[in-house]
Amino acid sequence: MPVLVPVLAAALLLGLAGLPGQALAQSPMTAEDFDRYSRGKTFYYGSNGQPYGVEQYFDNRRVRWSFLDGDCAEGHWYEQSGMICFEYDADPDPGPQCWTFFEGAGGLVAQFQGDPNQTTLYEVQDALDPMLCLGPEVGV
Repeated sequence: MPVLVPVLAAALLLGLAGLPGQALAQSPMTAEDFDRYSRGKTFYYGSNGQPYGVEQYFDNRRVRWSFLDGDCAEGHWYEQSGMICFEYDADPDPGPQCWTFFEGAGGLVAQFQGDPNQTTLYEVQDALDPMLCLGPEVGV
C-alpha cells in the first residue's frame, strides 16, 4: 500500500484539471446508471488533488469503503431524492451520506449532498485488485 498513495497522487495531478466543469454539464446519474457503472468494480477516489478513499461495489447495492488506511466499512446504497445515499454498518454517525454522481470524461465525479461547495470526489482509477482490509485491531 505505500506505493499506492504516490501513484494515486500522480494520477490526480495529471488527470483531473477539467473535471468539475465537465461534470456539471452532465445530468446526474440515476440509480440504474450508477449501478450499471459501478457494480463489480473498485474505484479509488481523490479530492482536492489528494487521495481520499476506495470503494468496492457488489451486487444488491452492497459496498465496502476505506479511507486508504486498511479499515473497511461494509454498507449499502440507495437512491433518495435524486441522490445516491450510502449507509455503513458500525458508522459512529449513523444516517445517510448522500451524493450526486456524474459521469465525467475521466470517470465518476461525486458532489456531497449535490452541493458544489461541499466535498467533491473524483474517480482516479478503477482498481484491478480487491481493496485491502486489515480486519479488526487486536491487542497484545
